[in-house]
Amino acid sequence: MKATVAVLLLCAISLAYSGSVVTINADKVLVVNGRKVFPVLMSPGPPTHGRTPTGRDALEELREAGVLMTRMLQTNDWNAQVRSQQQAQLDWAHEHGMFCMVNLRELSTFAAGNSKKEAALRELVRQFKNHPALGVWKNKDEAWWGKVSAADLKRGYDVIKQEDSDHPVEQTHAPRGKVSDLRPYNAAADFLALDIYPVSEPPGKHSLLPNKQISMVGDWTKFLADVAKGEKSYWMIEQIAFSGVIPPKSKLLFPTFRQSRYTAYQAIINGARGLMFFGGNIAPTLNAQDAPLGWNWTFWNDVLKRVVREIGDYSPLAPALVAPISALPITASAEVEFCLREVADELYVLASKREGAATNATFSGLPLWAAKGEALYESNRTVTPKNGQFTDTFEPFDVHVYRFSK
Repeated sequence: MKATVAVLLLCAISLAYSGSVVTINADKVLVVNGRKVFPVLMSPGPPTHGRTPTGRDALEELREAGVLMTRMLQTNDWNAQVRSQQQAQLDWAHEHGMFCMVNLRELSTFAAGNSKKEAALRELVRQFKNHPALGVWKNKDEAWWGKVSAADLKRGYDVIKQEDSDHPVEQTHAPRGKVSDLRPYNAAADFLALDIYPVSEPPGKHSLLPNKQISMVGDWTKFLADVAKGEKSYWMIEQIAFSGVIPPKSKLLFPTFRQSRYTAYQAIINGARGLMFFGGNIAPTLNAQDAPLGWNWTFWNDVLKRVVREIGDYSPLAPALVAPISALPITASAEVEFCLREVADELYVLASKREGAATNATFSGLPLWAAKGEALYESNRTVTPKNGQFTDTFEPFDVHVYRFSK
């Protein structure tokens, strides 16, 4: 009886809110309450009302750096306790101008005729759909890899969309299967994601591809682009920690700043419209300082905070990350991957170099007005094109971000 009263009270609270409206535009960019965003999401975020090692509110710390969303840690199916925890997480996020990915888990998939599960899903969506901090729904994780049929997942998706047309649904894929295996699941999601964690011992054991270098992130981003078929937005899920680095069975390793920065940009260059960072909560990977706080603040301070400041909500790059892909006929040496974005009177060139030898990469075809470019995040370094061309040095796993202004 008490649990029923608690659920009804939470429903009443959620209905009193003015809900958020989240869409995906024609450029596959997430739009939150009318604002185009490149979402950086912690999956999961710190424990609800958690603190940093200095005693600061955990979401205040993340939001200030540019994190937009978190996913609540949820290891159980939905019950009254989980609902209460999710409500508290959403309320906390709203206090900080942030949003949540709500994980529907097993409720998001059901067989034909399972009216009980369908009703439970409808009731849950109704409870949270009007919360101002609701960002996106997450359906059953790694459905194909978990042998959940596309048809069963589509039934859940249809129910979600019938009840809530204001928030998109995400489907995460494991780095497994073929494009033809995963494409049927496009019908059950508004955008896709894929998790790939390349830093391990031996290197790259999370992936079955021949490439065991950290550049596998780009390979899997291209794979997901093929799955999306130009019809779906796609995000990438990147590494804080995962099962393959949990001691004592495995060697505990974390990406360095250089590795984390490279893989973030490589995903963006290959079309990712959002990034999630997984594993900040995995207890056996936390040191003595972080274990009582329930989240990997050491990795955040040493590595991830610096990456987020470059690509998050408040970064100089933020306008470019929500812009359409430019059609300017700019080319570059084959040794680098790059993408172009135009924002008003500015042109951005994002470029990265895979493993191998250092190279001098040449970019050609820049507009003639691009007479001087700032290399963002590189201590006021500039490049000076001549006749629409310039050359720059790339070491393995280097990233250069150039901004040209009229």
